[in-house]
Amino acid sequence: MQLEPDRSRLEMQPFREAFSSHLPLPATLDPHFEEALRHVLDNPGSLIRPRMVVQMATAYGLRPEPARDLAIALEYFHTASLLFDDLPCMDNAEQRRGVPCAHLAFGEAGAILAALALINRAYSLAWRAVAGCPPERGPAALAYIESCLGVEGILNGQSMDLHYATLPHTRETTEQIAWGKTVSLIRLTLVLPGMLGGATAREQQLLERVALYWGLSYQVVDDLKDMLQGAGESGKTGARDALLDRPNIAAAIGVSSAVERLLRLITLGDRSLATVVKLRPGLRFLERLREGLEEELARVTGDTCEQVVGARA
Repeated sequence: MQLEPDRSRLEMQPFREAFSSHLPLPATLDPHFEEALRHVLDNPGSLIRPRMVVQMATAYGLRPEPARDLAIALEYFHTASLLFDDLPCMDNAEQRRGVPCAHLAFGEAGAILAALALINRAYSLAWRAVAGCPPERGPAALAYIESCLGVEGILNGQSMDLHYATLPHTRETTEQIAWGKTVSLIRLTLVLPGMLGGATAREQQLLERVALYWGLSYQVVDDLKDMLQGAGESGKTGARDALLDRPNIAAAIGVSSAVERLLRLITLGDRSLATVVKLRPGLRFLERLREGLEEELARVTGDTCEQVVGARA
């Protein structure tokens, strides 16, 4: 009965080591800065994104070195976004990944500098990954990175998030914000490795759809966690959305309606996933991740999910 958890820990170890080691800390580093960076690098979270990136890259025939560089680059981008998100001027959170937020342990300046260090290194690793692929794929891949991380993507989503109090508290608004903040990173995780590996236009289109439906789904789950779970269960500060009047689809349309929306998104994602797996059988591993999404939904919502499913039946 213990074989599967042990195997999971063994599979995680290389990613933990890579997350910690791909940002070298020179001996001349200011001790306070080094301590803040080690706090971040020693608490990597689930690392589901880099694992997905490597599996996506493998399915498209990318070499291990560029795949690993890209995987850690995207996880550094994600982690930096969390450091910014937790700041007092943003969500003013207290806990992340089961430990105190960096700005509480090392001050706002320490958290900001750590985030900038991750972003700087992430771009370096991403450029190195792109350089390790056929040159004709580079320009489109670099433009895609910019569109997801720049003013069209995560930055605009974050700005709308901060000004949500002035916007209509509707499903459409919350999903538009989620498209910028959450879907952008899922798009990079699923679509970018395919672009670098020579995915066809049709495959990229289907992966974009899967990223959209899954990204919105993960945001709904996160919103439900914020409403239904405490910090001990979720590993981060809870009930921040209601306190700060930030977008939360469960608050906007109700828990039951949010669960129903989530089930609809999963169904739409299933259709695109089934089609792209037929075109690229190496992507079948995504089916297991989809099952994990539904399991997470059940853990978060409990009886509410069963009631919604029963009502739909």
